[in-house]
Amino acid sequence: MARTAIVGLFAVVLAIGVWSLWPRGESASPAATTVPAVQPTTTRASDITTSTTLTSTTETASESHVVETVEEAEEILRELWFGWFEGIYNQDEDRIREVVATEELLDAGVNAFGVAFASEPFEGGVVLTGTEILRSDENCLATWGTLDITAFRGQDARSENVVVLRFAGDRWQMLSTWIHANDLWEADCESVLQPLP
Repeated sequence: MARTAIVGLFAVVLAIGVWSLWPRGESASPAATTVPAVQPTTTRASDITTSTTLTSTTETASESHVVETVEEAEEILRELWFGWFEGIYNQDEDRIREVVATEELLDAGVNAFGVAFASEPFEGGVVLTGTEILRSDENCLATWGTLDITAFRGQDARSENVVVLRFAGDRWQMLSTWIHANDLWEADCESVLQPLP
């Protein structure tokens, strides 16, 4: 079976772009007339290069960043997705850099600058449903669920996917998304990240 890892952030932006161009029988605003084309990209864990060494430390339960509940996972995901869309809306590369773990995702966010939004993103507009924790440890958090951003993107701005997060420095960051829960996302959890330039 061919490995089909698709960076879900590209898929979300592409779905949003298609939604923005879909005729609705109303006059289009100038901001909604041009949407940059964003092509899906395949990312393989073998493409992620290493430049740091992970060290293990002993932490008490209160200091640990291991996610144990769906509520914790959704809070982290909501903050990251909000940062992603806020960065695109405000065309703020530094804001996107705060929430992504790879240069490819940073480039994807920057390439989405200019995509039309129905309104300014707000954290409460990031709705997560059906969230399941697929993996949670010191370095990796993988979840499956639905992302609904119709509150600020408009009708049909939903996607269902695996989101892989890595703990880098002092925070969680998005590494990749996969379109199927049984895709080969686990290799992303084993890779060592190269810091963003």
